[in-house]
Amino acid sequence: MPLIIPKTLPAYDALYEENVFVMHRERAASQHIRPLEILILNLMPTKIATETQIARLLANTPLQVHMTLLQTMSHEATHVSAAHLEAFYKTFDEVKHNRYDGMIITGAPVETMDFEQVDYWPELCEIMDFSETNVYSTLHVCWGYSTLHVCWGAQAGLYYHYGIRKELLPAKMFGVFEHRVIRPSNPLVRGFDEVFYAPHSRHTAMSREDIDHCSALRILAESDEAGPFLMSTENGRQIFVIGHPEYDKYTLDAEYKRDVAKGLPIAVPKNYYPNDDPSQPPLFRWRAHAHLLYENWLNYYVYQNTPYDLGEMQRVKHSEG
Repeated sequence: MPLIIPKTLPAYDALYEENVFVMHRERAASQHIRPLEILILNLMPTKIATETQIARLLANTPLQVHMTLLQTMSHEATHVSAAHLEAFYKTFDEVKHNRYDGMIITGAPVETMDFEQVDYWPELCEIMDFSETNVYSTLHVCWGYSTLHVCWGAQAGLYYHYGIRKELLPAKMFGVFEHRVIRPSNPLVRGFDEVFYAPHSRHTAMSREDIDHCSALRILAESDEAGPFLMSTENGRQIFVIGHPEYDKYTLDAEYKRDVAKGLPIAVPKNYYPNDDPSQPPLFRWRAHAHLLYENWLNYYVYQNTPYDLGEMQRVKHSEG
């Protein structure tokens, strides 16, 4: 089954050209199937690029997925038109009484600030509270019933839910790093190779001491150089990705060349260009595991566990892990 998105969303044409199966809402309605309802809190300034990256990963499953985009009201986006936000994004007031199978909280370029200094932190806390009662699984990414948190989104979720501190790194963690699967029996890493690659681009890390003392969390995959990459509660209601598996082939390349053009101190991203030579095209060697991570999340922690009637959803219980 495909990803259901508006035909006028820029990601629709981009994915259609890539031969990714997407479906507009009118056609989906005719199939009489309840799609998975996935809410995406997009905190990135490059909203259209992030929408497309996430949509690409959500579309690569046999499940019908309906994607709802969410913006914060306490922070004004400056890298996207107001017309785009008006056409495709909801505010929290518009969704706070809804229930979702899954949720993704992306990262944001504010990682060196204290969480409480971020202008939309109170609103984000309210949304994270909402995810405990109205979402089955939440994926926090350094970008439902299950919530997925990515990178800064993962750091914010770890700090808010479990008090895990953020630490400034002596140098930017920048490049593509080797990772090991620590808990191969966990469904989230089912099908993963024992060793796989994932991109990182961050100035901070989460306290390993705090993580090791948090009984609710399980480290599923980590890197000797980049640290923990994938963490989850035992029941998969809260999942944290400290990295950027959603990155396109040239995302790190664009970051590197942007900083070089601005005269900023920036090292060549590690293990990215052949022979660490920026004049050569980068190696794209994390795409398969990125797709597999999102497929496993949707299948094992959203589709197979979410109640058909979302009104039967129970609150996340952190004490149970």
